Parts: sequence; C-alpha cells; structure tokens
Amino acid sequence: MQPIRQLAGILESLADNEHYLFSLQDLRAAVPGQNMASFKALIGRAQKNNLLQRVCRGIYLYPKVQYPSGLVLYHTAARLRAHEFNYLSLESVLSDAGVISQIPLNWITLISSGRSHIVGCGTFGHIEFIHTKRSPENIAPQLGYDPRCRLWRASVSLALKDMVLTRRNMDLVDMELAHELV
Repeated sequence: MQPIRQLAGILESLADNEHYLFSLQDLRAAVPGQNMASFKALIGRAQKNNLLQRVCRGIYLYPKVQYPSGLVLYHTAARLRAHEFNYLSLESVLSDAGVISQIPLNWITLISSGRSHIVGCGTFGHIEFIHTKRSPENIAPQLGYDPRCRLWRASVSLALKDMVLTRRNMDLVDMELAHELV
C-alpha cells in the first residue's frame, strides 16, 4: 500500500472531534519504515492534498472531522508542552473574566515551567508561553482544570499576580472589577 493511502486510512480510523491534532511523532508511527526524507515528502504531500493542515511546527490537524475551531490554540498548547507545567493566565484569564475590556483575538497566554516563547500557529493565531520558576505546589489552590481547553486555568487573583510578576501592561485592567472578583 502506498504510504499516503496508509496514512489516510490510519487518520480516518483514529481521528474524531476529540482527537484531531497529531504530532510528527504520531504521524511517524503511523507509517513505519520511512526514512526521514521520504517521511518529510509524505507530510508535504498530505498537506498539499488537504489530508493534513499544519497548525505549527510539529503539530498537524486532520481537517476531515468536526473539530472545535475556537479551541485549536488551547489544544495545541496542551500538546506542545505536555511534559511541562503550564496554565492559562495573564490576559487570557483576565479577558475571560471581563477584567480586561479588550479580548485578545487568536492569542492565548500561558505561564509555563518551560522557556518563554511565542509560537506562531498561522491562521489560528499565537500561543505565548511565559516562563515561571514557581512550583505547582505553591499555586495549586489557585488553579482549576478546564476540560474544554485541556489546560489548567489560573484564578483571577493569580492571573493578576502573574501580570505584576511578569511586568505586563496593566493599563487595560479594570482594577475595580478585579478587586470585586478577588
């Protein structure tokens, strides 16, 4: 069987509205025996034939299933840094709580035990990781798991502390409303 057909068959059988993102390692396991050059060519052909859509470096979306389009950035962030301590915070949490009047479009902010980095995700937007040295044990009571986003989420109080600690611009923060929520 041709590798592109093999990949298409495996994706068709595995992908659903919950599992629609695949890392290069996932895809590599789907078509074993390919050398690196052949594998790269296969991924290129899969993109050209709309079998896969590149979200960011190393993460691909299978577009033939109904996926939650508003959650692609969140799910991608969870996949990118699955082995790090990460949580949604800063402008993302404050905007969701209504403490910041402007909603960041196609941009999510996370605090991470990994390095600071902005990941470009093409038409989907950007994921901003901000490094922290704090241990999860110290802030665990101020975190809640968001199953929709597949990420931990800071409380408004923690997000405000993170804004100060990371020296983010506080001009858009409605401090009156923030104090009511804290």
